[in-house]
Amino acid sequence: MLGRGWMLVALMMVVPFSWSPLRAQSPAQGAGQRPWWRPSVIYEVYPRSFADSNNDGIGDLNGIASRLDYLEALGVDAIWITPCYPSPQKDFGYDVSDYTNIDPMYGTLADFDRLVKEARQHHIRILMDFVMNHTSDQHPWFLASRSSRNSQYRDWYIWRDGKGPGQPPNNWISDFGGPAWTWDAKTGQWYYHYFEAAQPDLNWRNPAVQRAMFNVARFWYDRGVAGFRLDAVDTLYEDPNLHDNPIVNGEMVNKYNDNLAENHVILRRLRSLSDQYDAVLLGETWTDNISQLKQYYGDHDDEIQLPMDFMFATVNTLSAPKFRHQIDMIESSGEWPTFVITNHDMKRSYNRYGDGVHNDQIAKLMAALYLTLRGTAVMYYGEEIGMSNNDPKRLADVLDPLGRMDWPKNKGRDGERTPMQWSDAPNAGFTQGKPWLPIPASYKTHNVATESQDPGSILNFYKALLRLRRDNVAFADGDYLDIDPDDANVLCFLRRYQDRTVLVALNMSGQRQRLAADLDRYDPGTAKATTLLTTMKSPPRDLRRVELDPFAVLIVQVGQSGEQSGSATAGSK
Repeated sequence: MLGRGWMLVALMMVVPFSWSPLRAQSPAQGAGQRPWWRPSVIYEVYPRSFADSNNDGIGDLNGIASRLDYLEALGVDAIWITPCYPSPQKDFGYDVSDYTNIDPMYGTLADFDRLVKEARQHHIRILMDFVMNHTSDQHPWFLASRSSRNSQYRDWYIWRDGKGPGQPPNNWISDFGGPAWTWDAKTGQWYYHYFEAAQPDLNWRNPAVQRAMFNVARFWYDRGVAGFRLDAVDTLYEDPNLHDNPIVNGEMVNKYNDNLAENHVILRRLRSLSDQYDAVLLGETWTDNISQLKQYYGDHDDEIQLPMDFMFATVNTLSAPKFRHQIDMIESSGEWPTFVITNHDMKRSYNRYGDGVHNDQIAKLMAALYLTLRGTAVMYYGEEIGMSNNDPKRLADVLDPLGRMDWPKNKGRDGERTPMQWSDAPNAGFTQGKPWLPIPASYKTHNVATESQDPGSILNFYKALLRLRRDNVAFADGDYLDIDPDDANVLCFLRRYQDRTVLVALNMSGQRQRLAADLDRYDPGTAKATTLLTTMKSPPRDLRRVELDPFAVLIVQVGQSGEQSGSATAGSK
């Protein structure tokens, strides 16, 4: 425990906490030499759960605005807000009933405009969640579409006759379980929904749909939005002939309704529009391999700038070889990576990687992993304080439709969507009302107020790491070099830019490990090092004789070239 306080203070003194107007340019580069989003950290906010300004138990836009000081001090560059449009909330906002307004539970358009303005004053951009694949079944477009087969909106959705009485058009299965088709008795046809029945798919083969949705994008760009996270973007198109999907080893393969080539035509057009606004597209791109993921960048870097690498995110074990393999795959593609370790649909990383004993150390380890790699990082709210899942204990408490459908095998996504833990006050300081989801007991120790006072906390480690990421050009623009590819326990790599070389060593095991990499092979003189950030109790003086503590993080500037950035340590709990 000794020494944790002075070392973080030392880092703060040596690495100034300064902000450029756009928070995107490296100290070593001039403005405009690279896109603003490349070195950025994008912070995902689930608006129901972030901050409640009116004490109704549900977070809102004014609540987000009230926490901009915190987000600026944390060091994030942009906020991705999951859907806050009007919605019946069958899928908690991903069933949109009006694309150009704000749901009253979150506030008003005027509140949104103020949030964008105030966020810019805090050097933070706002990204919206663009639900392109489907609408709510309560959207006026769908209500008109199902009113009559002769409606002008009929072809805005996928309507088909069945194979026979009571038989859907094909064998496609909804991602929420059961047939992907729902019978409409009034018009005597089936409508298609890749997801929940209350989320009918839009027909992107209809030019009117394309025009309407591109107008939605313009609406938000004109209000100052800096980009979109594209929801379920791989599912926009379906085979017009509705061929049955193949069954392989007893499981359906979505050959005819997922990752179709037509998706890329729309994405190129959307990218062209976003470029007009200097905006970014962040893709929910679930792919089976790097070749598929690479397609979403576009043949000429003309599609999604930031398709998320979920193959990296779903390495569900603390394994240096497995993470190394996924990093090598995206590095081999030549593209700019986008790393994420959890989100509103995935169990929190604190639970997925923690061993129940060293969870705080492992949380710091995972932070150092995805925030020191070459690429853009996406951080889920609460990761920086070690928030944990609070899964429902009984079916009666489940709100998520996925959990209700498949209980108890699948407990749903409520557990990773619980309110942000601001303090150890009642309801974690989130609300004075009844929170919409129960808060885990861990809020008493893992909250912003408590961790802010502890130099060795996860929160202060994240802050130090984000400052280092922003201020050291090796992280913003450097290449990545794996320097010990055969180590089964330690992930060790260099980030190098011109005369600046930084070594990152991550012990992914619960035992002490010798740092075995031959650094002199890559950069003569690397035995001499300046510690930038570590969770070890004693920073090493000679990298030829380093033994890493269990789950240790060691980030050092190596060699004698380049300007030194100071020394700091972040102790373990």
